[in-house]
Amino acid sequence: MIEDKTPHRTSLADLGEFGLIDRLTKGFEIHNPSTLKGVGDDAAVMDFKNKKTVVSTDLLIEGVHFDLSYVPLKHLGYKSVVVNVSDIYAMNATATQITVSIAVSNRFPLEALEELYAGIRLACKHYKVDLVGGDTTSSTRGLIISVTAIGEAEASDLVYRNGAQPNDLVVLTGDIGGAYMGLQILEREKAVFQVNPNSQPDIEMYSYILERQLKPEARKDIPPLLKQLGVKPTAMMDVSDGLSSEILHICKQSGVGCRLYEDKIPLDPQVISTCEEFNLDSTTIALSGGEDYELLFTIAQADYDKIKGNPNFTVIGYITDKSEGVNLVTRAGQFIPIIAKGWNALTINN
Repeated sequence: MIEDKTPHRTSLADLGEFGLIDRLTKGFEIHNPSTLKGVGDDAAVMDFKNKKTVVSTDLLIEGVHFDLSYVPLKHLGYKSVVVNVSDIYAMNATATQITVSIAVSNRFPLEALEELYAGIRLACKHYKVDLVGGDTTSSTRGLIISVTAIGEAEASDLVYRNGAQPNDLVVLTGDIGGAYMGLQILEREKAVFQVNPNSQPDIEMYSYILERQLKPEARKDIPPLLKQLGVKPTAMMDVSDGLSSEILHICKQSGVGCRLYEDKIPLDPQVISTCEEFNLDSTTIALSGGEDYELLFTIAQADYDKIKGNPNFTVIGYITDKSEGVNLVTRAGQFIPIIAKGWNALTINN
């Protein structure tokens, strides 16, 4: 079969705003009884009855948060949902609805946006969240995506960043550093392609870290697992900007110090080997990489036996008095002050 080298491209101007919205949101299912009215009216209608509502918003901007030269639009749509519902899970809540707003330049045909929304729809199905609204407009600076995630929780279940106490244990889900190293592989292959467009990348050996960058997963399994185990964290947040930034946020808002142990930080073997390939220190990458969307939380020492041996959790340190500072204890036993060197979008040069 001969591949069609000139696929049909539908101009967004031919559809108009409401025609575009109808086309992109067609086929989205409703997963939650709290959604009374979704897309199609002036506003969404939701009923959470006696539960508390949790809301979080993130922006994803082309050239700052993603590069379409190597990020497939379907993956981008999926990830745009993940980065938002992750914030809801970090509150120990359940994500239930999202709104999606996009600004697009005229270089995007309808078919490209349908790919983007195919990824959004797949994420909605996986995380059981409902698309209930949004907005579309034009852009002179490429693609801009704004997602707002809405969730619910009992007031007694909510966990904030400010509840950590001295002697609490610091716990991390999964492993970290993979997303950053996946980005390094993509950037390297992009540079090679720019020099030699005929080169074919050999990236199969990096499948895990590439997936961590292109199609991360939020830890929707953790809040119900913690409840099943009878554990309520004293503080929690997701690892989006790097472990160093996140532990500093918890310590600042809780008014405490911390000791993290270098030899306890969970790293996938592929992260370690790729760091060696790039001559990078794996601990530095774990502390500063970001975009892993794992959950970092603190628990009372009395709860340790409840999580001990669970493959989802690693105890990486403990909370101290504020006067002791926030330190990394190296494998050699040295104390190194932790500073925030994670992702900071405001440092991007225009």
